[in-house]
Amino acid sequence: MRHTLLLALCSLILVVPAQARDLDQDEALRLRQKGVILPLEQLLQQALDRHSGSRLLEAELEEDDDLYVYEVELLTRDGQVRELEFDAASGRLLKDEEDD
Repeated sequence: MRHTLLLALCSLILVVPAQARDLDQDEALRLRQKGVILPLEQLLQQALDRHSGSRLLEAELEEDDDLYVYEVELLTRDGQVRELEFDAASGRLLKDEEDD
C-alpha cells in the first residue's frame, strides 16, 4: 500500500508541467549587460512591425526550461489582444497568437 501511494505521488509530480519563472528588472538588466539576452526594445519593435498600429499592453521576461523568453501582449487596431513570445537570446519568434 505504501509503495503504491508513493508511486502514485511520483507519477503526479511528473505530469504537472513546469511553470515559467518571471524575472525581475534587476535580473533582466544583469542578463542584458552580460550579453545573454537582447534588449527588449529590439523585440518590441519586431512585435509592433508585425502588427502595425498596435499598442503595447504588457511585456515580461520569463525563464522556461533554461530558455529566456520575452512575452509581449499587444492590442491591435481591431481590438484583438495578441500574445507574442520571442527567444530573448536570439530574437526568434516562438509564438504569435490571439490571447484568450
